[in-house]
Amino acid sequence: MENNIELKKSSDIEVCNCTEVHKDCVGCVKENMLKEDTFTSIAELFKVFGDYTRIKIIYALLKKELCVCDIAEVLGMSQSSISHQLRVLKSARLVKFRKEGKVVYYSLDDEHIGNIFNAGLEHVEHE
Repeated sequence: MENNIELKKSSDIEVCNCTEVHKDCVGCVKENMLKEDTFTSIAELFKVFGDYTRIKIIYALLKKELCVCDIAEVLGMSQSSISHQLRVLKSARLVKFRKEGKVVYYSLDDEHIGNIFNAGLEHVEHE
């Protein structure tokens, strides 16, 4: 017993065996919950981050602004495959582009994208 609450072990997760709702805590969280559409937007963002190829593209663009040909060479993939993934990343506002003559260069949309990637990297490297 710890703090008069009996803990049950369910797989690797500790589950309390109490029935008391901590109304002050619940009320505080409920008052500060985000809007449903905000949760949906965040979930959609992380879905985009959930693809192996897109993560590699984000990492490449974190290092250097690149055109589709460059990204295809770095990742060893077709330009068509890279273009498809860049469309997804662009629609999620994770990458932007600029034209220089006939060449289209891609880069991360803003510093937040790199911060999200680096936070994930730091998390997996410190397991």
